[in-house]
Amino acid sequence: MAVKIRLARHGAKKRPFYRIVASDSESPRDGRFLEKLGTYNPLKDPAQVTLDAERVKYWIGQGATPTDTVRSILKREGVGTTAE
Repeated sequence: MAVKIRLARHGAKKRPFYRIVASDSESPRDGRFLEKLGTYNPLKDPAQVTLDAERVKYWIGQGATPTDTVRSILKREGVGTTAE
C-alpha cells in the first residue's frame, strides 16, 4: 500500500476548502483516508493553512510521498519533506 499526503476537497461549489490527509494512493480523492493532517483554505488572503507538523513528519518518515501541491504548502510552512 503506497501512502500519499494529498488534498481532499470539501466546501460548496465555487467555495473550495481542502483537508490535508494521508491516504492510500488507490483511494478516491475525497474518499477514505488514514489520517487528517491539517487544512488549507485558499479563499483567505493570504491562504490559511493549519498543520500537525509532527504527524506530517511521521508519515514522511514512514515513506508517504506528498503530492506537488502539498509539497509546496509544506515547504511554505517550513515543514521538511524528506525523511530524517
